[in-house]
Amino acid sequence: MAGLTAMEKKLAEYKCNTNEAIQLKLVRFPEDLEDDNTTFNPEYSHQVFGDDEVAFGYKGLKILLYYIAGNLSTLFRIEYTSKVNEKFDCVEADDVESKIREIIPPGFCTNTDDFVSLLEKEVNFKPFGVLLHTYSIHNEEAGEDITYQIYKADMTCPGFREYHERLQTFLMWFIETASFIDVDDERWNYFLVFEKYNKDGATLFATVGYMTVYNYYVYPDKTRPRVSQMLILPPFQGEGHGAQMLETVHRYYMSSPTVLDITAEDPSENYVKLRDFVLVKLCQDLLCFSPVKLMQGFSQEMVTEAQQKLKINKQHTRRVYEILRLRATNMGDAEQSRSYRLDVKRRLIGPYKKKQRELAKMRRCLRPEEMTNQLNQIDLNLQREQLEESFQQLVSDYRRVLERLAQA
Repeated sequence: MAGLTAMEKKLAEYKCNTNEAIQLKLVRFPEDLEDDNTTFNPEYSHQVFGDDEVAFGYKGLKILLYYIAGNLSTLFRIEYTSKVNEKFDCVEADDVESKIREIIPPGFCTNTDDFVSLLEKEVNFKPFGVLLHTYSIHNEEAGEDITYQIYKADMTCPGFREYHERLQTFLMWFIETASFIDVDDERWNYFLVFEKYNKDGATLFATVGYMTVYNYYVYPDKTRPRVSQMLILPPFQGEGHGAQMLETVHRYYMSSPTVLDITAEDPSENYVKLRDFVLVKLCQDLLCFSPVKLMQGFSQEMVTEAQQKLKINKQHTRRVYEILRLRATNMGDAEQSRSYRLDVKRRLIGPYKKKQRELAKMRRCLRPEEMTNQLNQIDLNLQREQLEESFQQLVSDYRRVLERLAQA
């Protein structure tokens, strides 16, 4: 038993955390290859390496996935200081290379010289599709404004299919439940963000992020675009590119008379906060959201105007109303504060009211002892506490949206 324990301890030394082992880069210059500051790691690797996010059989494992910043040509290499089957008989290391090959398309480089030679051709890379929007963000470190552009592309653009195959590999590392889409379905739209930068006097483009949107059919003659995937690559996160892209995409669909409204598939918490900011920014100048009308309560006028002019559905319009009404409300005034709190809680109480209606139906068909069991599961005081907690969290989220709006 002692021998087995000693063996287990030795084998445990050959376990590597794959989130740490995988090293990603977006390479613009040859010197970036040796610069640790340009390296970033995945947030997730469970979809490739299992729930434990561990690769067995190596010491000092490094899984290098380096991408040329614009066209995303890839260098893939595995390095390690020791491998378990070099030290122990009958023990096999995980086939790390096969797992990575399953998600990256063929045609990648395996040595640095080939990769650097491709880097020299990067000057020929140009963004795909139609330019929708150009914007600038001031870079404190560089002391200058950096220009970014947003494009809409599709699979008919020469070279885009191969580029997209390389781009979508990032989803596996940064979206928890990512999956690759069927690119042969023509209902997909692709939106891409690029940074313009200078290299030896030439203007080059670096990939910043992208979004995929699926156009669902709505009877009889409308479509409902649904955001499926959205990713800003880590080196560019926190700079406002997500908001720029979402607003640009929204404005693109707003101009189409066949679009009913714009939704999102299984949105994350961060996406909801981003959407709140963008939709409030778009809605705040509509007459139906004037301070006077906000204080009169949520109205059909708001629903109709937001849907017709901005392609926003009723549920999202209600959140916009609550955020803008918070801005118009003096929360230091007892009456205004109470009115706002009751208005929001009337919406939040919906699920509790539904439970009560279900109980009323149960009373007609349950025996007394069964009814008692059901009632025991409903603690009214607990419901009130949960309702207040939900309200306070919502107000906190709304305040952050308003703070960001004030700085925009």
